[in-house]
Amino acid sequence: MVASESEPLLDRQGTTADVTTGEGRYHDEDDWNDGETLSEAPESRRRIGVVSAIFLIFNRIIGTGIFSTPSIILRSAGSVGVTMLMWVIGAAIAATGTAVYVELGTGLPRSGGEKTYMEYIYRNPKLLVSCIYASYGLFVGWLSANSTAFGQYVLHAFGVVPGTWNVRLVGIACITFCLIMHGVFMKWGVRMQDAVGFFKVFILLAIIVSGIFHLFGVPGFELEDGVEVPHNLEWDSMWQGTTQDVNSLVTGMFNVAWAYIGYHNANYVLSEVKNPIRTIKIAAPVAVFFVTMVYLLVNIAYFAVVSRDDILGSRQIVAALFFRNLFGPKVEQARHHIHSSELLSDVDASQTLSIIIALSTLGNISVTLFAYGRVVQELGREAIIPFSPFFASNKPFGTPLAGLMTQALVSSAIMIASPPGDAYLLMLSLSAYPLAIFNTLVSGGLLLLYTPAYKSYHWRAPFRAYKPVVSFFFLSNLFLVTAPFIPPAPGFEQYEHLPYWSHAVVALSISLIGICYWFVRFNLLPRRGGYKLRRQWLKAEDGIKRSVFVKIPDKIPNEVLVED
Repeated sequence: MVASESEPLLDRQGTTADVTTGEGRYHDEDDWNDGETLSEAPESRRRIGVVSAIFLIFNRIIGTGIFSTPSIILRSAGSVGVTMLMWVIGAAIAATGTAVYVELGTGLPRSGGEKTYMEYIYRNPKLLVSCIYASYGLFVGWLSANSTAFGQYVLHAFGVVPGTWNVRLVGIACITFCLIMHGVFMKWGVRMQDAVGFFKVFILLAIIVSGIFHLFGVPGFELEDGVEVPHNLEWDSMWQGTTQDVNSLVTGMFNVAWAYIGYHNANYVLSEVKNPIRTIKIAAPVAVFFVTMVYLLVNIAYFAVVSRDDILGSRQIVAALFFRNLFGPKVEQARHHIHSSELLSDVDASQTLSIIIALSTLGNISVTLFAYGRVVQELGREAIIPFSPFFASNKPFGTPLAGLMTQALVSSAIMIASPPGDAYLLMLSLSAYPLAIFNTLVSGGLLLLYTPAYKSYHWRAPFRAYKPVVSFFFLSNLFLVTAPFIPPAPGFEQYEHLPYWSHAVVALSISLIGICYWFVRFNLLPRRGGYKLRRQWLKAEDGIKRSVFVKIPDKIPNEVLVED
């Protein structure tokens, strides 16, 4: 039986009664659900509506990928037909992922995303999954990769040769700008990322319309003189050059799947969403459907204007070739080597495309910081990390400034500390792989909730994704977790000296930080100190609940509580 829209799982389980400022509660069992319920989240926090939630997802998914990834996918697939099939499969993965996260978000409508869902499913050993997630939330530079790309495109737009340090400094400046907007001027920060989202829509629709107009022979949209006429969309030509290399196909599918990542971005901030159950049920499907249509139609536009041989033989991103073929070299820009961060110089070319891609990347950085800053706040509110009152606070601007600053500082520090070469490329790859790990655990856990063994959890979310959908998403992410251990196809090597699986191994190893922290703080120290830890929940002046751990001496009655 599926619950009604007004009865999320958090409220129906009813485990969070009377909480008063400064007193808190004590429980013998460290219930995962002692946190904020839907009805307890202050209405003053709920400032995100349907449109903003849509753009939280849209901006997270669409960054630089749609302007450059099609070239990489075509190289992997060999033919236009297989390339389009890969994009359709990627859309199916994104659709199933959306269904999974909508079910979890409607059942547990509070901020935290995967952290909240994994805590609910994997309750034992107590707090272990929270500590492991905290190690990723704090030590992975979620903003580093796109901030680097932003620096490259901005410098190119202004005719400056990108170097090691000027790229990084511009990227850090972008992070700082987003930090100020979201940490000090939240309303304007949300409006900014909404505006960037509308800008992306306008640009992508312009590409789609231009390509379709050319396809149907509309005057003014003819190819420039001397440009090779493409026949990519003719049936006989679509399948020419299809690769037989399985590793190459795996590489292509891997890149397509990552191009759709971000469908769960609104789940990180549900405590700040107006009517979160209704909103997530509308915003997530609408955003992913629109992204899918944009991806497929933009690819059709590219292939209508740029020949397969031109894409495969050029060192430029496909968007640059598109504009060159339709509008001439004056709008050709952002010449980008597919396997390197080095931009090819073309000082006489217009920088419009570089500016477009930079703004698209800005939107991605903005919504990523917005979401992951709230993740750090949730870790603070649950007292998982040290100095939890500091991280849980919304002072002084009514925003999770401490969490936002943490994400900004960690990403900036990683960008500064990483030496050029393989180590820097490794750092850039680390921001994606953990998401596949979380998606695998979340979808696998949701399958467990459907089994008789988890009947006591009483899982009845207002939206149901159904087992075949969840199973497909689980297997898709299992592929993403294992694919980096498959040798890449020739020409697709990511590193010059490091093993191709380096980023996967390093990402998996980060969990050891969380495991060690969990063992020391919640096991070793209590045993040696002769006490047990239990949670006490408090309500702060701004109405936001947070917890502290209290020490209960083994030989003293439970009534005697000492705050940790």
